[in-house]
Parts: sequence; structure tokens; C-alpha cells
Amino acid sequence: MERQKFDKDPKEKEFVEKLVTLNRTAKTVKGGRRMSFAALTVVGDQKGRVGYGFGKANDVSEAIKKSVDRAKRNLVYMPMKNGTIPHEIIGKYKSSSVLLKPACSGTGIKAGGAVRAIMDAVGASDVISKSLGSSASVNVVRATFNAIQNLMDAKTVAAGRGKTLDELWG
Repeated sequence: MERQKFDKDPKEKEFVEKLVTLNRTAKTVKGGRRMSFAALTVVGDQKGRVGYGFGKANDVSEAIKKSVDRAKRNLVYMPMKNGTIPHEIIGKYKSSSVLLKPACSGTGIKAGGAVRAIMDAVGASDVISKSLGSSASVNVVRATFNAIQNLMDAKTVAAGRGKTLDELWG
């Protein structure tokens, strides 16, 4: 008799999960140190949807699980054209700023740490980025999501300039 392999949920396979940071903190109590973990993850379907989540727990796997669940609840859509973003934008969150620039085909993802994880998860293949100001990964992720949410798709850009899509993209 053959054993069948059962997956937890077929919907889970559609998302790519990236662990951005895992932080360990210690609280000193009467019996010694009590460890706690905080995880920041990015989840995306590589078709334009991406989300981030932050989870805390006393166990590493539980913290990651919490952060992935929160990331799946906070998905946003990023407009893309040929694997890149439609226009240059700066996203800000507190003292972190992230500059995202469109790149021509074949450039790849020129980004560091947190921004690279987001671009991989969303499915972008050609983007240039520069992280300015604070380099705390939570703030960089939030600044990047601020930039993604303020991106305009091609139709909105064309309408703002008073042109058609064909005139804009050629």
C-alpha cells in the first residue's frame, strides 16, 4: 500500500517566503536569561503581490510562522512592466528612505538585503535601488512598501501626462 503525501494547504505553495531578519533578545529573570525571538518576513507570489509581517515569540519557528501569517494578511499590489517598475520613486518611513529606479532588461536586481528580498518576492527582475538614511531592516522594509504603494501604473501615468499608452511606451 502506497503512502500519499498530503500538503497542508495548496494555497501556501503559491507564495514565496523570505526571512529578512531574525532577532534574539534576552530578558534576565530570577532563574537566568529568558530568550525571545523576533522575525521579519516578506511574502510574495512573484506576479506582483507582496506583503511583510513581523512576529515575536519564545521560539524561532513560532516567530517565523506568526510573521508569515501577518505578511499574507497585508498583501499589496506592485505595478510592473517587463519585470521593472513604471517610474522612479522614493519611499520614506521615519528616518529611512529607499530610492527605486526602473532598469533595462538584463540588469538584474541591484539592491541590498531587505529591498532585494521584497523584489524577489514580488517577481521584479530588473530594479535599481539605493537605501538612504537609517539602515534598520524593519524601517527599510516599511519605506520600500511606502514606495510600492505610491507607484502609479502605466495607465495612471499616461492619463496624468495626457497621452495614450502607445505614445507613452512606444
